[in-house]
Amino acid sequence: MTTREFGDVTLEKVREHVWEMPREGDMNVPARVYASEPLLEEISDDKTLEQLRNSTELPGMTSHAVCLPDGHQGYGFPVGGVGAIDAEHGCISPGAIGYDINCGVRMVKTNLTYEDIEGKEEELVDALFANIPSGLGGGGVVETDVDTVTEVLDRGVDWALEHGYAVEDDLRHCEDEGMRPDADPGAVSAEAKNRGKNQIGSLGSGNHFLEVQRVTDVYREDVADAYGLTENQIVVLIHCGSRGLGHQVCTDYLRKIEKRHGDLLAELPDKELAAAPAGSELAEQYYGAMCAAINFAWVNRQLITHRTRRVFERVFGDSWETLEMDLLYDVAHNIGKKEVHEVSVDANGTAVPNDSPDAVDTENRELYVHRKGATRAFPAGRPEVPSAYRDVGQPVIIPGSMGAGSYVLRGGDRSLELTFGSTAHGAGRLMSRTQAKQEFWGGDVQDDLEEMNQIYVKAESGATIAEEAPGVYKDVDEVVRVSDELGIGDKVVRTYPVCNIKG
Repeated sequence: MTTREFGDVTLEKVREHVWEMPREGDMNVPARVYASEPLLEEISDDKTLEQLRNSTELPGMTSHAVCLPDGHQGYGFPVGGVGAIDAEHGCISPGAIGYDINCGVRMVKTNLTYEDIEGKEEELVDALFANIPSGLGGGGVVETDVDTVTEVLDRGVDWALEHGYAVEDDLRHCEDEGMRPDADPGAVSAEAKNRGKNQIGSLGSGNHFLEVQRVTDVYREDVADAYGLTENQIVVLIHCGSRGLGHQVCTDYLRKIEKRHGDLLAELPDKELAAAPAGSELAEQYYGAMCAAINFAWVNRQLITHRTRRVFERVFGDSWETLEMDLLYDVAHNIGKKEVHEVSVDANGTAVPNDSPDAVDTENRELYVHRKGATRAFPAGRPEVPSAYRDVGQPVIIPGSMGAGSYVLRGGDRSLELTFGSTAHGAGRLMSRTQAKQEFWGGDVQDDLEEMNQIYVKAESGATIAEEAPGVYKDVDEVVRVSDELGIGDKVVRTYPVCNIKG
């Protein structure tokens, strides 16, 4: 068996792209890294593997902890990580879900082709930048009061439908139809609500963006046809989350959990993994608050969609319905959800990896599936997949960097077996934002993208562009290749940037 040593972490190669960190010491389960050799070298370059090992000590971690091909160091729990934790006997950990709750992406289709848009790129990017609120602080499509925020937290995209910012099809093509029924707005602090009231319908800053793209490659024509995607088609990708509201929810509950469950915290190797025991008051409150923040993020992306449709109407002189600006899908990246999964067990009833030689039976168990920088990727037939896609599998949207392609995948047949129905969420960072600003100059990046790649970028500052320069990220083509070859997310189409706006 091939083994690799990374400091005090040992990985054993199970098969191509599958590396296992054997269970030892205080680990409750083994851990698995899904990566090619080049990606593994990048994953091992920071504290990702240490954080992955630490995560296995969370009570109730089931079968194995997961690091996906785009994995990199995060807060306590690696970005690109999946942890399925027993919902009855385990715990829930805000750090294993993330500060930007329901950071995610949606793709809006059009019937425009690349030829329709040539010559209008600068007009379009200017109009989008002028009309889509972005950057740090306040400012949104809707600036409202706490009562309205509370309604958004409770109802999700159904609120946007009632107020004319959505159509029924938008709900049908959104994960969970754009509403978590377990949302509890009462568990969200006044401070969080106040942070959210002026940010509904805004991109924010950092790696969040709106990008007009063209479809350059089709890999599975039958699935692409079911998704309504064709070569040379123009699509719009929107990437943002729950803004300051979600960040405040995470902060609030980390502090509360640290105070109330210090005994559990003392047993964990990293305080950033602070967790509330399943069934405890704080576990229920955090889950309700997190689900409410999830609803807020879906409404945020929906209002940006509404404004984007209006911009396209003005630039191209047709209604958005005539332009067929329909939602392909919206998927979350930082999320924790109760899901029922079939897990393999050994003779003692302990959950083990599905391909473990110790597996003797299977059981259905309700789990808190923590996906941090990870995309749900359910295969065909799973009831949570919208009826329009149930025969081919759930759409998965993987954004690349500004100078690289993005991808639409479908949930792979082995995703439930290997990753609790999950795959990567993007290319994954290679360097910190601080390092990026030291190595790249925003104006140069902007000029190079336009001159060499015909990509038009507009942002609040050059620093934002530098932080998101193409060289800051892993090779998205390699991330997607590994996902496809593992069978956790199958390539459907590739897209390439036309123009991009950032906060």
